[in-house]
Amino acid sequence: MSEELVVHFEKLLTRVDGLLSAVVTDRDGVVLLRANAPNSAPPFTESALGCTFALASDQASKLGLKKNRSIVSVYGAYQLVQFNHSSLITTFVANSSANTGLLLELGSELESVTQVIATALHERHSGAL
Repeated sequence: MSEELVVHFEKLLTRVDGLLSAVVTDRDGVVLLRANAPNSAPPFTESALGCTFALASDQASKLGLKKNRSIVSVYGAYQLVQFNHSSLITTFVANSSANTGLLLELGSELESVTQVIATALHERHSGAL
């Protein structure tokens, strides 16, 4: 199943021009799945991104606007689009010129996929106890 997920994520990288990497982590920053575009080495694939996002998202949720679902960060040459998918975090690293709206839409589409991963992890963890 994990091989199928990696292939699925690699195909997603071709849907948006400038998308360099897709990473799924847990809230502690443990990388569960990573797909990089061919011939690219995104500088922002550190596992700390996931747990940093989790903290920022939790703080943003305290603004009284309900639960934060995503954060977009734009830097000189890159942008990060991160999603809070319950117990998992999906991070897209793209060129700063990539279409942010398409990245946000793609992240919403992936919510069902990350739910499958979260359920499998929960079942595996429960079975280990």
